[in-house]
Amino acid sequence: MSTTAPLVSLHPYFKVNAGQLEAAAALLREFVARTQSEEAMRFYEFTLNGDVVFCREAYVGAAGVLAHLTNVGDLLDRMLKLSELIRLEVHGPAAELDQLRGPLGGLKAEWFAYQCGIAR
Repeated sequence: MSTTAPLVSLHPYFKVNAGQLEAAAALLREFVARTQSEEAMRFYEFTLNGDVVFCREAYVGAAGVLAHLTNVGDLLDRMLKLSELIRLEVHGPAAELDQLRGPLGGLKAEWFAYQCGIAR
């Protein structure tokens, strides 16, 4: 990946409702299958800590994030019936974050603007 690529990562945390962990786990596989074909996706994975599901995901630019959300919108709606979104972090270049503030405004995201780093 080029160090100049405007990588934007999302970090949502979902607390799964009591008795819904098996259904949520099955839904994760659907998310992965659907996301697999997205060209702007750079990584996409789920981890679990008790009843909290975390998704580590990154895309090239705000456009990649928006394309992903369009692609999995119905799955996200289903996930939100099985769980509560307890935290959402969005990390990336300030100009890319600015393009997402409106579309993600209702999700109470926390915004982290890129400062410096290393990519290989």
